[in-house]
Amino acid sequence: MIFHARMRQHECLTADPTVADAVYVPFYAGFDAAMNQDNSDLTVRDALPQDMVDWLVRRPEWRAMGGRDHFMLVGRCTWDFLRGPDGGWGNALMTYPAIRNMTVLSVEASPWHSNDFAVPFLSHFHPSSDAEVIAWQDRMRRQERQRLWCVAGYSRPSSKRTVRAQIIEQCGRSSRCAMLGEAAAAATTPGNYSPGHAMRLLESAEFCLQPRGDGFTRKSTFDAILAGCIPVFFQPVSAYLQYMWHLPRDYRSYSVFIPRDDLVGRNLSIEEVLRKIPPEKVARMWEEVIRLIPTVMYRDPAAKGMQLRDAFDVAIERVIDRVAKRRRAVAEGREYQDSIDGEYRSARV
Repeated sequence: MIFHARMRQHECLTADPTVADAVYVPFYAGFDAAMNQDNSDLTVRDALPQDMVDWLVRRPEWRAMGGRDHFMLVGRCTWDFLRGPDGGWGNALMTYPAIRNMTVLSVEASPWHSNDFAVPFLSHFHPSSDAEVIAWQDRMRRQERQRLWCVAGYSRPSSKRTVRAQIIEQCGRSSRCAMLGEAAAAATTPGNYSPGHAMRLLESAEFCLQPRGDGFTRKSTFDAILAGCIPVFFQPVSAYLQYMWHLPRDYRSYSVFIPRDDLVGRNLSIEEVLRKIPPEKVARMWEEVIRLIPTVMYRDPAAKGMQLRDAFDVAIERVIDRVAKRRRAVAEGREYQDSIDGEYRSARV
């Protein structure tokens, strides 16, 4: 809804698709998926996506480039829209050839598809002015970090030989780590799961650990950046291969990477790894994280006159750039392929 509201107010919005750099499709795919995900009738799950696609491909603006200049936000993970014909989770929206021609934005993209791109999860911080953002950044710089590391999460009923289980076990043994999860659930203090409670935890630590969530990614990654806390990842697909429009290509500049196999297979000490990072390097990473804050948050749609680019601005700039490259490719009689560091995106993992 925030994305749609921002599109409606965009300074370059036009009602004439023939002069548009890109065409936005305001379909609330995430809402539809949430309402129908438990329905065992696949026809019902696919009904609205199929109706939308049938309507879209009949539009004159679609025929101009076969949808290559169209884009949409699905508001959930890509996996919720890739169901095969034999059943399974989600609906089939992103398997339709028409949708594959478009640029699709999601909070978690698929490394094995070439037309979906990840944008940051929504946080609870929606500033109304540049001054509010700058004040927040300054507060994160002055924030006292009493803990070395923390994790906002809880254990799951699965094998103990998982990243999450190892993190929680090691954190529980450390006097320099704090958790938000099982300990909070057992507490009697109201509001343990409030956004404010979670943010206070993240603001209290130098490093915030990011095990995978229900998918490869998690909202806590962006909460941590907003809290000025250096994220620690265990799989490249949790961030580095996802948010390439919003996060630096040099992942070492703002995060720590601990290979999953080192933690699960070799029982590596997380705290030992973090303690060995030189203080001057920590200071540089910390400043880079704080510098990233504007580009991973979404400002209040009602805000006026802001100059700082937020996550929406970054995404729209990259969508328009991608459509322009696809337009040139069509004019030259070829199909455009996204590449990263010289390698095609669809083969990046």
